[in-house]
Amino acid sequence: MKREVLRPMAAQTTIALTDVTGIILAGGRGSRMGGEDKGLMMLNGQPLYQHVLQRLQPQVATVCISANRNQARYQQSGFPVISDHIPEYAGPLAGMLTALQAITTPWALFVSCDTPFIPQHLAQQLWQQRGSASAVWVRNADRDHPTMTLIHRQAIEKLRDFLQRGDRKLMLFLAEIDAKAVIFSDDPLFFTNINTLEDLQNYQENK
Repeated sequence: MKREVLRPMAAQTTIALTDVTGIILAGGRGSRMGGEDKGLMMLNGQPLYQHVLQRLQPQVATVCISANRNQARYQQSGFPVISDHIPEYAGPLAGMLTALQAITTPWALFVSCDTPFIPQHLAQQLWQQRGSASAVWVRNADRDHPTMTLIHRQAIEKLRDFLQRGDRKLMLFLAEIDAKAVIFSDDPLFFTNINTLEDLQNYQENK
């Protein structure tokens, strides 16, 4: 099915959150993308991760990229690239742990490299609705999006213990630390995942 191409959003004022590092998760196997490095797949003339970077960077103090291959190509962005300490592609939680250990800000905002249309108010809305929770994640009308999570570094020890037990499920970990969902009622296209080659083709302009 041919899907509507999401055009760039109108410019709006974005205030960077100085206590937050943005982290692009690009460390997966890309199994549904034929084993390709998903963050480097081209969408409308740019790698997927660059679309995410352009929307995320104005919202946070700084950015780093979590990647387990092609690190030199990601380093061309000019931002730090970190790789999982846990081998064998242990999932997004492994990337989160390594990133939380590496950053200097108290908070991290994680976003997957395959969500190129994230809204410009993502960080602000999560920040404003976090309350006393140590982590909050995105939920919209379609489903939960736990890889879009704002989380405090105080969760490091619990995350390390969780992974050492052999657990890998992100939603299970968020439940363990009493994280809460933040509801986004925006256009659901903002939270579209580009998971397959078909998805990638459907969102190309000028096909």
